[in-house]
Amino acid sequence: MAQVLALMLAAGRGTRFGSDKRLALLPDGRSLLAASVERAQQVFGEVHVLLRNEDDALALGLSAACRIIRCHDADQGMGHSLAAGMRALAGSDADAIAVLLGDMPWVSADSLRQLATQAAAERIVYPLHDGQRGHPVLFGRAFWAHLQNLTGDEGARALLQANASACHGVVLQDPGVLRDVDRPEALLQS
Repeated sequence: MAQVLALMLAAGRGTRFGSDKRLALLPDGRSLLAASVERAQQVFGEVHVLLRNEDDALALGLSAACRIIRCHDADQGMGHSLAAGMRALAGSDADAIAVLLGDMPWVSADSLRQLATQAAAERIVYPLHDGQRGHPVLFGRAFWAHLQNLTGDEGARALLQANASACHGVVLQDPGVLRDVDRPEALLQS
């Protein structure tokens, strides 16, 4: 099986939420970001969390042992954040990096495991649920150099379109792969 490490993107401002959604509490009392990171840690042996320069990881509910990557230009968009994370992890000997979003704690551990089993250095793996592409996306090593140069707010969409033959969708019965938190009411849905 491919060696996969995880990169949790959590440097965005989440302006539609109205406050720092990373601190929003789930019904079980955990912060949104802490719950997302804990889920990734159940599956991936190495989880890195991408934060803004000024962020206090402990105040965000992350443990002192959490591996943090700082993004100096996070306000310029998700592309910049993803590129910063990929540059920081470029020296890894992993075969693939699972790029997770810090506002998606409902992706099941089983789904993450199923995606990881499909990862390979020459492949881009993502979940499909009800015909929709979800998150996380696992990028094989062959695509890391491109990801290190992303800019703007589009993320890796153009990379997926340009490499359709390398893309591998995994059908999952997990609505959590589509469920993120943009507004406070999303926290209340079961």
